Amino acid sequence: MGVALGDRRAPRRTVAAQPPGVRASWLVFISHADTALEAWLRAALPLSEEVGDVSFDAPNGQWSAQLSRITVSLFLYDVSRSTRPAAAAQLRRAPDGTVETRRRPLPMMTLSYLVSAWAGSPRDEHQLLSDVVGLLAATDAVPAEFLADDAVSGIQLQLGDERAVPRELWTAAGGQLKASTLLQATVAADAFDWEAAAPPVERLAAMARRMDDATEGGARAR
Repeated sequence: MGVALGDRRAPRRTVAAQPPGVRASWLVFISHADTALEAWLRAALPLSEEVGDVSFDAPNGQWSAQLSRITVSLFLYDVSRSTRPAAAAQLRRAPDGTVETRRRPLPMMTLSYLVSAWAGSPRDEHQLLSDVVGLLAATDAVPAEFLADDAVSGIQLQLGDERAVPRELWTAAGGQLKASTLLQATVAADAFDWEAAAPPVERLAAMARRMDDATEGGARAR
């Protein structure tokens, strides 16, 4: 498995100096994915805020004992590098068409969620889980309208995780085994910031020509 996650409410850390182009600010690709998944599930099920909740907390006994409304649980248990190719490099152009800034290809990451439904009675929970699984099984990606305005890629979806054993995940989360499914969401990590583009070849060539002319003029003057 990939990176084990701790308390996602932890305070921001001081980030050490990074190589040129590497983001020194707080990365947001996980929170963007969480927000997009919640917004999409609420709209598609539907599950309004007046009716129920979408939770990202660990589904342990203490958490479940406090539930008072139907809830879809999306517990992020793993973050790992995806085998998919990195997202394509990005360019920003000036009005005259020249490239002003560029962004290096962004690594693709897989966010793995333990998905469960909580509704009071087993029959209601099975119905809610059926609705969620049916929706996830029929969708390859979160629809674009639910992505953040500054999202750096789409979010690809896939049910199942061959590396994980649900029983072990429930034990690690501190909960009791429950009907659930595993969801993998693949998204580009905003690991690299925008960098100033190198001067176009034409500009460098012009500089070289001017330098050569100046050198020749100086030689003739002597």
